Amino acid sequence: ASTYSQDLARPMLDGIRACGLDVRGKSVLLKPNLVEFDRSTAINTDAAVVGAAYEAFQQLGAASITIGEGPGHRRDTLDLAGEADYRLPLTDLNRDDVSEVRGFAGEASAFFPNTALRADLIVSLAKMKTHHWAGATLSMKNLFGLVPGAVYGWPKNRLHYIGITRSILELNRVFRNTFAIVDGIVGMEGNGPIQGAPKAAGVLVMGSDLRAVDATCCRIMGIDPLKVEYLRLAAPLGHLDDAWID
Repeated sequence: ASTYSQDLARPMLDGIRACGLDVRGKSVLLKPNLVEFDRSTAINTDAAVVGAAYEAFQQLGAASITIGEGPGHRRDTLDLAGEADYRLPLTDLNRDDVSEVRGFAGEASAFFPNTALRADLIVSLAKMKTHHWAGATLSMKNLFGLVPGAVYGWPKNRLHYIGITRSILELNRVFRNTFAIVDGIVGMEGNGPIQGAPKAAGVLVMGSDLRAVDATCCRIMGIDPLKVEYLRLAAPLGHLDDAWID
């Protein structure tokens, strides 16, 4: 996918079908990366990718499709979505009603948005970016936006106390009903997740195994996935298969 102006729903449909994903009759939550906004760079999942994903899952027969995000920095989620040209209705996961999940990172419980807990499938519409602490922020780390800021503060204070790597692993353990579509048409390279320069890669990367998707993204970015701590430690959650390389 070389540009945001092309028909992005078609390659998404081809990729989703190639992965064997069946969403007929299911409730789908599309979870983009909408952490901040700066028109001069490529911080967020592009609005064209979000719109194409909505169209693709409609065509695949999903019973309902919700777009939801809980930004880690900005508290005005809906205003942020407007700045980023998101045209479809968006649910603020930072302020959604929550329910308790037993056991999280060695603690008795944690609270998560009902919109996420009740979805049959969560689609991590991540942005392909480097990250100053994690090395790379892709589909697995994108689940940080499922942690409600209204409960745990900004910028997701509890996750930083627990530790970035452990939090990524725990979120991906709790939320296993996931599929990834990573926006690598234009990624971001530099002091991510907010600061950096746009970097064109011309791809959409997708799959049901989020660890394998993120490992593939790392290779595209020129990063050894085994040097990304959360990918190295996430062996029970997925694969680091490099068979895709010619």
